Amino acid sequence: MDFIFFLYGLAFIFLGAVCFAVARIRGPKSSWIPLGLFGFAHGAGEWLDLSALVVPDTAVFALVRTAVMTASFLFLLEFARQKAIRFGLKPLEGAPLYTALILLVMLGGIVGGVPMAGAFARYGIGFFAAMAAASVFAAHARGLSGTAKGLALVAAGGFALYAAAAGVIVPAAPFWPANVFNHSWFFQVTGIPIQLVRGLLACVLALSVWAIWGQLQTEEISSERYAAYLRRQFIGTLAAVVTILACGWVLTDFLGAAYRRDIQEHAQGDINLIASRFAGETNTVNGMVKALAESPSVLPLLTGGSGQDERRARTALDLGVEASGARLGAILDISGALVAASDQIDDADASKWSAAPWFQKALAGQAGYHFAFDPADRGRYYYASYPVRRDDGSIAGVAFLQKSLDRLDADLRLFVRPYYFVNPDGIVVLTNRPDMMLRALWPLPAEARSTLIRQFGTLDDRAVVEREVKDASWVLFNGEHDLVRRSSIEHSQWSVILAMPSAKIHAGRMLGIVATLLMTMMVLIYFFGREYGIRDRIQMNKRIELQELAQNLRLRATTDPLTGLYNRAKFDESLASEVARSQRYKTPLALIMYDVDHFKQVNDVHGHQTGDDVLVRLSEIVFECIRTTDLLARWGGEEFVILAPGLDGPTAYQAAEKLRAAIEQATFSVVGKITCSFGVTEFSEGDSAATLVARADGALYRAKLRGRNRTELVSRSDSIRGGLASVA
Repeated sequence: MDFIFFLYGLAFIFLGAVCFAVARIRGPKSSWIPLGLFGFAHGAGEWLDLSALVVPDTAVFALVRTAVMTASFLFLLEFARQKAIRFGLKPLEGAPLYTALILLVMLGGIVGGVPMAGAFARYGIGFFAAMAAASVFAAHARGLSGTAKGLALVAAGGFALYAAAAGVIVPAAPFWPANVFNHSWFFQVTGIPIQLVRGLLACVLALSVWAIWGQLQTEEISSERYAAYLRRQFIGTLAAVVTILACGWVLTDFLGAAYRRDIQEHAQGDINLIASRFAGETNTVNGMVKALAESPSVLPLLTGGSGQDERRARTALDLGVEASGARLGAILDISGALVAASDQIDDADASKWSAAPWFQKALAGQAGYHFAFDPADRGRYYYASYPVRRDDGSIAGVAFLQKSLDRLDADLRLFVRPYYFVNPDGIVVLTNRPDMMLRALWPLPAEARSTLIRQFGTLDDRAVVEREVKDASWVLFNGEHDLVRRSSIEHSQWSVILAMPSAKIHAGRMLGIVATLLMTMMVLIYFFGREYGIRDRIQMNKRIELQELAQNLRLRATTDPLTGLYNRAKFDESLASEVARSQRYKTPLALIMYDVDHFKQVNDVHGHQTGDDVLVRLSEIVFECIRTTDLLARWGGEEFVILAPGLDGPTAYQAAEKLRAAIEQATFSVVGKITCSFGVTEFSEGDSAATLVARADGALYRAKLRGRNRTELVSRSDSIRGGLASVA
C-alpha cells in the first residue's frame, strides 16, 4: 500500500505542476490555478496517508489528513465553478457554498468522529467536484477537434471515474452507505485495493492534462520542430518514468522483504526466549509433582499408614514445594478431600479443587497442567497435578503443586517488546503493558462472555484486533501494522503473543520510495529542462529572424533597389539631421549633386538594361572614391547626391572634380565612355534643407548649361563660379 500511496500522490502533484504550467500560458487569473492547487493538495494528502503507515497514526494526524483532503476537493470545486462562469453559467457564490460544505464536514466530525467527517467530505464535496470537473472537460471537448478533443474527453472520463472511486467508495464509517460500500467491500469484490484504482486514474488525469499542455505550448510556439520534440519528449518521459517506477516498486519490495526477514528472525528469537522462560517456570513444577506423586512416602498417607509415614509424606511434600519454587503443594484423595498440605489451606479453597480441570485430569490417570487467574487476589497461578497410584496401578489420590507467576511477571516486565500471555479466549493475564491487563485481544464469543466475567471479574472486552491472531501474521495492532508471533505453552491451550512493530519494514521500503522519487525528479527535471532550453532556442531564433526581417525591411525602405545606394527618403532624413547639427555646432556641411550627361541617348541606343548597368557601375565608382562619413544616395533617375559633413564649399568642389575625372576616365561595358555634370554648394547660416538642395540643383543646372562634364559651385549670395577660377 505504501508504494500505491506514493504513486497516487506523485501523479496528483505532477498534475498540479502541469496545471500551473498551463496557467502560465493562459495568464495569472486562469481557472487552471485552482485545479493545480487541487493536484498539489490531494497529492500531499496521499503522501500524508503514506506517512501514517510509517509513523504511529493519531487522532490529530487523522484530522489533519481529513482537512487537507477536504481542502483539495474545495479547490477542485472552485475550478469547476470558475469554468462554469466562463461558459456563461451562473453557479452559486463561492464563499457561501464553501462555508456550507465545510460546516457539513464539521458536523460529520462532531457526530461520528474523523471517519464520518472524511466520508462526508467525499460524499458531499469530492463526488460532486469531480463530476463537475468531468462536465467541464466534456463541454470543452465539444468545441475542439482531433487530438485536442480526444484529450479533453479522456480527462472528462478520468474525472468521472475518479468521482466514483473517491466519492462513492469511501473508508468505513458508522452510517449507510459507508458501512457497506467501502474500501473493504471493494477489495472483497474485486481483489484490488481502491487506492490502486485511484492512483491509476490520477496517472490518466496527469497524462491527459500534460498532453493538453503540450498542445497549448505547440500553439504558442508555432514551430514544427518544437511540436516534434514535444511528441518525442512525451513518449521518452513516459517510458523513462514508467521504467523508474517499475524498478522502484521492485526495489521497494526487495528492501521491505529484507527488513521483513530481519524482523521475523528477531521475532522468532524473542518468542522463543519468552516461551522458554515460561517453560522454565513450568517444567520444574511438572517434574517435581510427578516425583512427589511417585514418592514411596506419599502412598501410605492415602492408604492409612502410620504416623511415621505421615511425617515422611509431609517432608517429601515440603521438599517438592521448596525445590519447584511452588507457592503450596497438597495431597488429595480421590474425592478431592485434603489429606496433606505444605501450608495452612482454607477449607473453602480446598472444596473447589475437586472440580478443577487439573484434578479431573489426574483422576483420569494423566498429568494435569493448568493456568488460572484468581479474581479475588488478582493472582496468576500455574497448577501441575499427577495421579498417586497403588501397586496394582489404581489411583489412590492426586498430588499437585501451585506456583505463582508473579516473579515471572516481574522479570518479563523488563522485556523491551510488547508481549501478552493469554487464555484460549484471548484474555490478557500477563503482559508488560499494564493498560492491556485483562483486556480481550480479539472479540469474545457471546456465549462465553458471562462465564469469562465470572472467571476473571471485570474485563475490558474492547477487542484489539478483528479476529483471533495466528502465528506469524501481520495485523493492525493498536493502530500499527505489527508482526504478531504466537506460541502455545506446552501442555496447555494458553499462549504467548508477541507484537513486533513494522516500523523497520516501512523505513526500509521508504528508502526504496525516496530513491524512486529522486530518480523520477531527476528524469523530469532533465526532460523538462531540455524542453525549456529547446523552447528558448526556438524563440531566440524566431526573434533573430524577426530582427533580421525588420532590418531587411528597414534597409529596403532606405535603399535604392537598383544601385544598392540609399534612396531619397533616407537622404532626406539624413540631410535634415545634418542641417540641424550644422546649425547647432556651426560645423561645415556641403552638398554635391550630379547626373549622367546624355543618359537618354544611352537608353535609346543601347536599351534600358544597359542604362541600368551604367547606373550600377557609376554608383560603384563614386562609392569607392568618397569618404566613409559621406552619404551617397540616388536622387532619382540618373541623378545622385552626396551629403558631405565637415566639408566647406571649396573643399567639396575639389572632391567633386576628382569624382568627375574618375568617371571620365572609366570605361563602361557596351557604352564605353560617359561623363557627368556636378553641382556643389555649402550650408550657410539661415539655410534649410530645401534651400540647400535647391541651390545644389541650380549649380548642377548651371553645369549643364555651360557644356556638361564640369563642376559648378554656388554660394549663398547666388554668385556662381565655375572651373578653377571659382576657387582662386
